[in-house]
Parts: sequence; C-alpha cells; structure tokens
Amino acid sequence: MIRSPDLAQTVEYAYAAVADVPVRAIWAAGACPLDADGTTVAVGDVAGQTHQVMRNLVTALGSAGAALTDVVKTTVYVASSRREDLAEAWKVYRDHMGAHDVPSTLLGVTVLGYPDQLVEVEAVALITSPE
Repeated sequence: MIRSPDLAQTVEYAYAAVADVPVRAIWAAGACPLDADGTTVAVGDVAGQTHQVMRNLVTALGSAGAALTDVVKTTVYVASSRREDLAEAWKVYRDHMGAHDVPSTLLGVTVLGYPDQLVEVEAVALITSPE
C-alpha cells in the first residue's frame, strides 16, 4: 500500500496499491445488500445494508480463494446525496476492513439496481499465485 508523504495523512485509505509478484487477480461484482433469497435487507438502514454488503463481499471473495485482506481497491456506492449517509456507510465499511486501508472511492449516487438498495461495494483482490 502506498501512503505518499506528499499527500494528506488524515485519510483512512492508502492512495495506491502495488503488487510486484505473480498474482491471481479477482474482480468482484458490486456486493449488494441481498439475503440468500435475493431480498433486499435492512430497508432504509444504510448501516444495516452495509453490514450485509460486506458479509456478501467476504463470501464472494472466499469463493474465489481470497479474503478482505487481499483486496487492493474498492468502490463504495451509497444511494444518497446526504454526506451523513456516506459517512455512516464508510464507518461500517472501515469496521469490516479493519487495519487494511486499501485505496477506495466513496460515491453518492442517485439510484442502485435493486429495489430499496442503498449500498453497494465492488472490489479488486490479488492473491499470490502458486509458483
């Protein structure tokens, strides 16, 4: 992870990520706040949806042999124009990511794809390839 001393040190993410090893790349589709039946959970609750999104992202990455600690880039989408909603989603996202502060973009958007969906997180992960 690159944390340039020439850029603000107050942000909760690295500015870039570099991998100089043979790797397997995983591009995860946007994780959505859906349960196993495809129903949107926690309707109207940004934090509740973000928790479900992160659980679903962990599952998707795990199916590809990766974990959150293998993620090198994320994009967090929140269907809101309120900064408070973006901050709420970001806090839950950061709680799940822990000390792994990958480069990330946080966006407020007009609408997401599923009924009542407020949050979506897409990710790119890299894992070391067997030699």
